[in-house]
Amino acid sequence: MKVMIVGYGRMGKEVKGVLTQRGHEVSGIVDVRKAPDISPEIDESLASRCDVAIEFSAPDAVLGNAEKYVEYGINAVVGTTGWYSELETLKKILSSGSIGYMYGSNFSIGAQLFFKIISYASGLFEPFEQYDIMGYEIHHKRKKDSPSGTARSIARLILDNNKRYDRVTTDKLDRPLQEGELHFASLRGGEIPGIHTVLVDSLADTITLSHSARSRAGFALGAVLAAEWLAGKKGLFTVEDFIDSTLPGKK
Repeated sequence: MKVMIVGYGRMGKEVKGVLTQRGHEVSGIVDVRKAPDISPEIDESLASRCDVAIEFSAPDAVLGNAEKYVEYGINAVVGTTGWYSELETLKKILSSGSIGYMYGSNFSIGAQLFFKIISYASGLFEPFEQYDIMGYEIHHKRKKDSPSGTARSIARLILDNNKRYDRVTTDKLDRPLQEGELHFASLRGGEIPGIHTVLVDSLADTITLSHSARSRAGFALGAVLAAEWLAGKKGLFTVEDFIDSTLPGKK
């Protein structure tokens, strides 16, 4: 594949390394930071040289970039988070073209399988009211959104699979937890790529389910694998669509 990297921060650099390892060509790099061989925006010249874009940019850049992908007919894999309240606007933008577009809060293969475990475990504990479910996430001090997109996805999975919970609280609590309320906390500092933990607790015992990213390499590999899967496809996809299609019995 010929791939345009959109957003050349730490994740963009990781994506470049994985693309090279897998024999793909980096046909262009787009970033607001001025540097040699980096374009400040997506233009026709860059678009004509690529098969797909892999984007880890800023939340406020996602919709504008989507317009460019549609204009130039480029498929895109987008790992940027913090923009999901604009999903309906994105759908309108995509409806004016015919491209493949995939988005997700976490492209790590391990994290996606972790989500499957959380979904299953949440349902298992629904009949047992003595068990409470809660969660927290930890990220490096530069992360711009809180809670993380991954934490929001985990919380939604718990709500979808355990009907004892009907809402999520992510702020600090200066009061007792209310019935039906799932608390998911955030912590920022240091250089931690990402830790997401779900606790299932009772008077008798505690069960801990946790995913710790050792580096950003897992996210980058997942994004590149997703781009390979997206080749030749049209429509709006999530990273879960990609993962589900690769599981046994889901071909």
